[in-house]
Parts: sequence; structure tokens; C-alpha cells
Amino acid sequence: MSKLGLIAGNGRFPFLLLDAARAHGLTVVVAAIHEETDPEINARAAADPNIHVHWLSLGELSRLIETFQAEGVTRATMAGQVKHKQIFSSIRPDLRLAKLLLNLRTRNTDMLLGAIAKVLGDEGIELISSTEYLEPLLAKPGVLTLRAPDEEEQKDITYGCTVAQAIATYDLGQTVVIAAQACVAVEAMEGTDATISRAGALFRTLEHENDTTPQAETTLRRSLTVVKVAKPNQDMRFDVPVIGVATIETMKSAGATCLAVEAGRTLMFDPAAILTAANEAGIAIVAK
Repeated sequence: MSKLGLIAGNGRFPFLLLDAARAHGLTVVVAAIHEETDPEINARAAADPNIHVHWLSLGELSRLIETFQAEGVTRATMAGQVKHKQIFSSIRPDLRLAKLLLNLRTRNTDMLLGAIAKVLGDEGIELISSTEYLEPLLAKPGVLTLRAPDEEEQKDITYGCTVAQAIATYDLGQTVVIAAQACVAVEAMEGTDATISRAGALFRTLEHENDTTPQAETTLRRSLTVVKVAKPNQDMRFDVPVIGVATIETMKSAGATCLAVEAGRTLMFDPAAILTAANEAGIAIVAK
């Protein structure tokens, strides 16, 4: 039986990929990260002899390679987020990774993961796109919800796409939050949901100031539009744009009413549940 290596980060992404790979008849060798991977992965392995789990810590690049080689893995994929702040605060690199880090021009996500992918390739382990087994979950073009974006939301989407694509070029993040064609928040290391929550908190502060200032006029409309894009030259082997039900729940709490994503380059975890939650909340979703 063919084997697939799975470098598992946090969240549900690794489990979705695990299910998809098993549905293709593959044995899956999971490199579970102590700082990130859900321990539920152990229960999955206990119930399926074709799932092999090996736990390691961030920074153990040599051990990762040795584990895959010992299992006969020649193709591997990354699934699940590894928080950017973990990379810069919690990582204890082994000698191999330390040498790699010293040779990087910059230490952004693309540069770091691209270098790791090259090291894996040099050791006979090809890193493949995480979407190879998940294509049905890629967002289809068009309006996905019952409600389409209104005229003002569409203006915010147009402006937001321009801003998001510009920041994505510099690997700063993939998400911006817009109101009345003004940028309320830009994603950095905190991740999409935290960016949306920050925008909501800031927007509530602005609304409070407008409500309590005599004769003040509200300059921002009372809703937020979230725009999430892939990088211009997105390497689909890692850092693929992802949305889930939690994204919709966060938007609802923040007062966001519209979400725009890139068609064919954004993974939707449990699309039916996402669209049900969005429709119930009155949130419009469009893939462009």
C-alpha cells in the first residue's frame, strides 16, 4: 500500500486530509507536532492500523526526515496551521534547522517552508500540495450564499482585494477587514480569526465614539467586509487559504456581514455547514 507523510499542524485540516488520503487507500504516516497537533490523532491511529503517528517538536527537522525515511515515505504534505508566533518564540531548532535558518535571507513563512521543502526533496521526500486530495473543498466561483453582497459590500470587496493582494505580496498575511472602502485591520502573525476579532473590537470602539460625540457623523458603515486572498504566487504546498465554520462565527461576533475569497485557491472545511451558518447569520459569501 502506498504511503503519504502528513506533517500535521493544528485545527481540523489534518483530519480532513487524513480522511481523504485514507479514502484513496493510502497508509498515512503522521508527523504530529507536540505544540500544535490535536491529541485526537492518537485515537484515530488506534482505530486504524494504516495510520501511523509519530510525535515530535517544532524544530526537529532531522527527526522528521529520519521518521519518514524509516517508514518508507517518499511523498508528504503539510496540513494545519503552525502559528507564526510559535515559529519565532517556541521553536528550538536542531542543528540541521539552525543551519537552515542561518542561511535564510528573510524568515517569513514562504522562505522558511520553501527551504524546508527543498531539504525534504534533497532527502527523497517530495512535498506535494495539500489540495491534491481535497479539490472538492476548493471554493467554486460565484455567490455561494442565499444573499449576494450589496452595492456597498461589493465596493469594499473591490478595494479589499487590492489591499489584500498587496500585503500578500510581502507575506504579511492573507486577510484584510474593510468598512466603507477603508481598511480596518490587516492580518499579521495572529491569524485570520484574530484579525477579524480585532477589527470588530476596533469598530465597536469607533461606533461608541460616534454615538457619544454630540452631532457626530458616522464615517464608517456599521458592518465589516472580510477579504481573504492567496498570495500572487501562492505555493499550494503550504499556507493555503482556509475558512471554516469558526470563521463565520467570528465574523458574526465581530459584526462582519460579507466574506470574499479566491475561487479555486481557498479551502472550505465542511462547505455545507459554512453556508448554513452564513445564511442563518445573514452573511454573504462570494468567491472571485
